[in-house]
Amino acid sequence: MRVARRKQLGLTLIELIVAFTILMLLTTMAVPLARFRVRREREKELRWALADIRKAIDKYKDATSANLLPAGKMDSDGYPESLQLVDGVRPNGSPDKKLRFLRRIPKDRFTNSFEWGLRSTGDDPDSTGWGGQNVFDVYTKSTDKAPAPGWRPGRPPSPFRAAV
Repeated sequence: MRVARRKQLGLTLIELIVAFTILMLLTTMAVPLARFRVRREREKELRWALADIRKAIDKYKDATSANLLPAGKMDSDGYPESLQLVDGVRPNGSPDKKLRFLRRIPKDRFTNSFEWGLRSTGDDPDSTGWGGQNVFDVYTKSTDKAPAPGWRPGRPPSPFRAAV
């Protein structure tokens, strides 16, 4: 006698293994792309924050050069003495008014703090220490290295592109 087999529904073990292998391959390709995108977004926010602070420093310098603000220390060269441009500075001839150059100190997305590295006009451009005379420039205190120019996830940089 022959027993009638019912048509079985479902996947065999081989089909399941193949499906999970394909999913694992797709996942391993997607994770580096997601990390790359997150890093690029953080770098973009860092560039915006640095641009905001640098614009505020330049506005302070312009206001000092136009004699709208009282002169600071002799060696400050018209730049602010600290990064606290949020508090405001009293202009010449207006004791009740304050000029504010920043609404808030932006957050450094790489260090997750509001602390920035400072450079004065007397500092070496590559130094990580601050001379304390004035605030001429700001930089992130993060030790992360930016990827090489032309780097893409899963592909080495082009040997024909000039290194900067």
